[in-house]
Amino acid sequence: MATKTKAAPKKATSTKKAGAPNVKAIVAELKRSGSAAYKADMAKRYGIVTKAEVYGTSVAALRAMAKKVGYDHELSEKLWATGIHDARMLATMVDDPADVTPAQMERWVKDMDNWGIVDTACFHYWDRSPHAFAKIEKWSKAKDEFVKRAAFALLASCALHKQGTDEQMLRGLELIEREASDNRNFVKKANNWALRAIGGKKSPKLRAAARELAEQLASSDNATERWNGKDALRAFAKGGK
Repeated sequence: MATKTKAAPKKATSTKKAGAPNVKAIVAELKRSGSAAYKADMAKRYGIVTKAEVYGTSVAALRAMAKKVGYDHELSEKLWATGIHDARMLATMVDDPADVTPAQMERWVKDMDNWGIVDTACFHYWDRSPHAFAKIEKWSKAKDEFVKRAAFALLASCALHKQGTDEQMLRGLELIEREASDNRNFVKKANNWALRAIGGKKSPKLRAAARELAEQLASSDNATERWNGKDALRAFAKGGK
């Protein structure tokens, strides 16, 4: 289904701070800011499990560092290349949506092995990339659990941040329906998130279409589809996303 190409986002590199610290200095700061307790909570409370090295830097601390550093595409690539989870989280916060390329998105998504880094990349800046909907389409068919999660987390982020046309969102509902039986935890929850996000938009057409799909899924013989639909209907009844 053909969709309109989203206009390229305005470059934000003017926010780059003069004399920004280098990668070595940033990694050292991340390590100092890390907490063994927070690191343990990532796995126990939030289900964020990764093979990467982790310092346990809180999201609040990462956001404060990102604000201090400003947008810097080159730095974000260097941070990602360290392979350190905390540095990669920061990379998603300092990269400029205007500079991200399809190839970079492919490289990064293949490195992702937990929902935290997936959702942060999608919610912080990938949704503002002109390549977002092409990646949603492609990744929605992925075999890898976290690549597929990225498709629906990105779709949800676009819906919540008012990115994309009604036509693109309707196509998103088609993808949600097609993949709603995937019972892998991190896929089904992102699929559900996207359905709720689209159903919460102001467009009467999208609200009606999302609710119709939720009702259809809620009556499915498939347990995962049924859970997805019923959960979305509960959210819609409460007026939430």
